[in-house]
Amino acid sequence: MLKEPESMEECVYFTYRNIKDGKVRAWVSREKCPKCNNALMGKPRGENGKIRIRAKEYVCPSCGFIMQEEEYEDTLTCNIKYTCPYCSNEDETQVPFKRKKVSVLNEETGKKTSLEVIRFQCKKCSKNIDITKKMKGI
Repeated sequence: MLKEPESMEECVYFTYRNIKDGKVRAWVSREKCPKCNNALMGKPRGENGKIRIRAKEYVCPSCGFIMQEEEYEDTLTCNIKYTCPYCSNEDETQVPFKRKKVSVLNEETGKKTSLEVIRFQCKKCSKNIDITKKMKGI
């Protein structure tokens, strides 16, 4: 059974989506620093104390170790609780936190567009379920 986060401070990524007749709750927990193993890695803070969410690196608040965003996020695991939109199966799974580019037909314009998704399969019917990255205008 997956342990759900108690606050957003524990997460690198969190989303709750309704997909057709199904639901998906996905989160990626922060991991400990690979160098000192004391504190959880996180985005750096600016001079005003606020987290710099667009920063391209993660920093350990304990030892100051810096890791690039892609390198750090490739080591993380995405925890998912879902209700399948195809067969209504309720289950949970874990997949690597890696987004894949998938081309999707935009129903309004009739053109194909490329989206970044976290893709996993339903354990009962084996159909693909995609968690799309939030995009403006979609």
